[in-house]
Amino acid sequence: LDGSSHDDHPLSIGAAEEPEEQSLPSEEPQHEKPQTEAPTSEATPAQPVLEDLSVTSVNPSSVQLHWSVPEGSFDSFTLQYRDAQGQPQALPIDGGSRSVTVPGLSPSHRYRFHLYGLRGGKRIDRVSTDTVTASEEPLPSEEPQQEKPKTDSPASAALPPRAELGELRVSSVTPNSVGLQWSVPEGSFDSFTLQYRDAQGQPQALPIDGGSRWVTVPGLSPSQRYRFHLYGLRGRKKIDHVSTEAVTEEPQQEKPKTESPTSEALPARAELGELKVSSVTPSSVGLHWSVPEGSFDSFLLQYRDAQGQPQALPIDGGSRSVTVP
Repeated sequence: LDGSSHDDHPLSIGAAEEPEEQSLPSEEPQHEKPQTEAPTSEATPAQPVLEDLSVTSVNPSSVQLHWSVPEGSFDSFTLQYRDAQGQPQALPIDGGSRSVTVPGLSPSHRYRFHLYGLRGGKRIDRVSTDTVTASEEPLPSEEPQQEKPKTDSPASAALPPRAELGELRVSSVTPNSVGLQWSVPEGSFDSFTLQYRDAQGQPQALPIDGGSRWVTVPGLSPSQRYRFHLYGLRGRKKIDHVSTEAVTEEPQQEKPKTESPTSEALPARAELGELKVSSVTPSSVGLHWSVPEGSFDSFLLQYRDAQGQPQALPIDGGSRSVTVP
């Protein structure tokens, strides 16, 4: 693995202390031996197969990967790689997924990715690939120049109708995140890219699927003003651009709710069930919970990172699980 470092890297997925049994493979990791056919193997499910781990998009701080499962199925996947500082990272992925975006990378850096397919906690198959992140693009000035619309050319009649971005609005704010929402009143985009500068002034780029109309930007600092630039892309060309700004909230100290005389007029009580840990890797934790009574508009997961800084992760009210990266 290329563990060399030549850039700071503010959006690391998070290198937590690594369990002893988790270790990244070497450049050519030993492939787990396929199970040999036993006399009773006809009764066991077909051995699942992983194929074609490929890079579908690259930008300065993230990479999107895609793979296929031509035979059988996996309970889950784990993507392993080393960050720009050489620290091992592990990203858990749902068994139904066939693509993932790896955030928090450093520009112009070579990464090698190893994707493992798991069944019952056991690694069954593995595929690997490597790529180099894109060089850092300069962020636009406070009032970026809008890309000029394409002029009509003889071939332009064959192009799709013009795609247009609607207003970029702030939908939610916490001390450590901002929710953004937008519309596409005309045409469509293949993908979006959200660009901003973090609290240290480092440029960040967040790739977003072309079907999305909202995003939550995590890992921000409390009481900090941020300016966000959303680009709509077709292919790799930026077609349209909208901007907005938001100020994150001050750190909150939650006060216990007191019963008030008017509480009888409120909707039926909503109740959270037990919060359980469903998965653990060196750099992430999967959590699961239930709602045995009533319903919630949304959830907010709060914790402190390894440096003792408070973090808050907003979660949709219909969710019952989350992976904390």
